[in-house]
Amino acid sequence: MPWLTAFLDLTADEHAEASAFWAAVTGYATSPPRGPEGEFATLLPPDGDPYLKLQRLGDGESRLHLDVTVPDPDEAAPRAEGLGASVVARSQHGYVVMSSPGGFTFCLVAEGGERRPQPAAWPGGSSAVDQLCLDVPPAAYVRETEFWTALTGWAFEAHDEVQFDSLARPASAPLRILFQRLEEEQDEVGAHLDLSSSDRAAETARHEALGARVRAVHDEWTVMQPPAGRSYCITDRTP
Repeated sequence: MPWLTAFLDLTADEHAEASAFWAAVTGYATSPPRGPEGEFATLLPPDGDPYLKLQRLGDGESRLHLDVTVPDPDEAAPRAEGLGASVVARSQHGYVVMSSPGGFTFCLVAEGGERRPQPAAWPGGSSAVDQLCLDVPPAAYVRETEFWTALTGWAFEAHDEVQFDSLARPASAPLRILFQRLEEEQDEVGAHLDLSSSDRAAETARHEALGARVRAVHDEWTVMQPPAGRSYCITDRTP
């Protein structure tokens, strides 16, 4: 089973504030910077293996991408292409940058983890960043969901709500993939992070104290805007 790592790709002017926010939200330490220009860092959970990373971008808007761990990225790339992906770049460091059928960027990498971290405990309950939601335009929905089902080998789970479906996450995996069918068309598949929480109201208040603000409240989730970077959701799912 592949290990999935979510990368928060942040513009230079948002990087420091967004990095500090996500470290506080998760309760994870931030690794020393690495890379040719110190552009990469990892959020380090107190237990289990890392699955959230940070990148300071040289250009473009803040976004998310996914790293998919495979035994050999160069050997796995043709299979991904056969499923509908396209190669964007091959790095001298051994990873392959790819684009899904719907235009979502992901990387095939050789390094990953094995142990899923435990949820973080707070005075108001517990929470975990444990889901990456792919925001899929209607016209791309079937092809995108079929692609990720085949690439990961995880079982497709149809939801009762027509807006959502997901992939069955193995017990050791830190991130579940949720698919959200957008109401309107857009050029490419987007993505955002979701947290599970034992008490959504308490978790929302904790995030507000860290500088986030509420954008919208729904029956089972709350949309939040962090002080820097892309929006995310706090959900009622059990951590």
